[in-house]
Amino acid sequence: MAGEEYKAKLTSEQYDVLFNKATEAPFSGEYDSTFENGSYSCAACGTVLFESGKKFDAHCGWPSFYDAIPGRVIFTDDSSMGMKRTEVTCSHCGGHLGHLFEGERFDTPTDLRYCINSLSLKFTPETAK
Repeated sequence: MAGEEYKAKLTSEQYDVLFNKATEAPFSGEYDSTFENGSYSCAACGTVLFESGKKFDAHCGWPSFYDAIPGRVIFTDDSSMGMKRTEVTCSHCGGHLGHLFEGERFDTPTDLRYCINSLSLKFTPETAK
């Protein structure tokens, strides 16, 4: 079973999102309203996926980013739920992170919205220098 090696490290809710492709309820996630400087890693394997400078408030109920660190995520067509979406997974462990949407006209440099489950992430604040 995919992700079995991470089961002991994760809560049952995190495991369900990351390896059973569940979705947390909107506006319930720990990082939806987090806008401190730092980085967001995969909660399962620790791979750094997103930087806080590319996070924005899309008012959608999930953490939103307009770009990922190159090579850290994989995109897969997802036609579940009766719609065409792009699933975003961690390139290292294959954990489900959320979905990518484009053309929503947010005022961002890429016109992309990585809609990511807080449960799939771990935030590390930037340390003062």
